[in-house]
Amino acid sequence: MDEDRFNIELRKFLKEVGVTSQREIERVAREGLVKGGTLKLRMTLTAENVPLQHVVEREISLGDGQGSLS
Repeated sequence: MDEDRFNIELRKFLKEVGVTSQREIERVAREGLVKGGTLKLRMTLTAENVPLQHVVEREISLGDGQGSLS
C-alpha cells in the first residue's frame, strides 16, 4: 500500500463527506424541518467490499429552540 496515495484519497473522501453532509444538515435546519430545536444525527460508514460499519451519533442544538437557523 502506498501510504501517501492512500492518505490523499482518504482526505478527499472525508472532505466530500463533510462538505456535502454539512450542506444537507444546514438545508433541513433552514427549511424549518427540525422539530424541537434539536437535530438527532447518525452517520453510518460502510464499505461494499470489506466488513466495515462505523456509526457516529450526535444531537445538535439549533440554539434557538425554534428549529430554524435564521
